[in-house]
Amino acid sequence: MCRSFLSLAVLLVSVMGCNPTVKVEAPDKPIVINMNMKIDHKVKVKVQKDLKKAKKDNPDIFA
Repeated sequence: MCRSFLSLAVLLVSVMGCNPTVKVEAPDKPIVINMNMKIDHKVKVKVQKDLKKAKKDNPDIFA
């Protein structure tokens, strides 16, 4: 009985010593967010639509 209590106490103490820890720290370097995006696609589509409309309205405009 005493032996099982002792082994249970040793097991309990060893489990209590294994608590996981989480550290939250600020990074050493600043966070860089690269915002380089291409926005010319919308412009190209708009110009293409305008050109199609202009060709339709004036078929000999580029002749």
